[in-house]
Amino acid sequence: MKNRVPLILIGLVFILAAIGTAGMVISDPAGFLQRIAVIALIGMAIYLLFRRFYKASPQKKEQRAFLKAAKRSKKRLQQKSGEHHANPTSILSAGKKKTKKKTTPSHLTVIEGKKAKKKNRASF
Repeated sequence: MKNRVPLILIGLVFILAAIGTAGMVISDPAGFLQRIAVIALIGMAIYLLFRRFYKASPQKKEQRAFLKAAKRSKKRLQQKSGEHHANPTSILSAGKKKTKKKTTPSHLTVIEGKKAKKKNRASF
């Protein structure tokens, strides 16, 4: 029963707001539309300013950093191989099939470890 008091007050505020809005629409419709338009423009300006100056979320920063690193890696690999990727249509039109040997990228390394040694389950 204690939670009903705020609920009744909020309902009363909404009812009074609806009565006030209806009265403004009936008495001065043009003024009401003008006020709504001004409120919408101010809200839009605040939203745009907030988006412009608010710091980017960490997820966006990580995504940008990942894309930047991917571009650098791609550029480095192209420079190392000395080849530029040809247009796939030109390769097909020439009639030659080139088979490329798969190579591992240089930025990936293998960490050697004790792979052959079996774990002793009794020690857990």
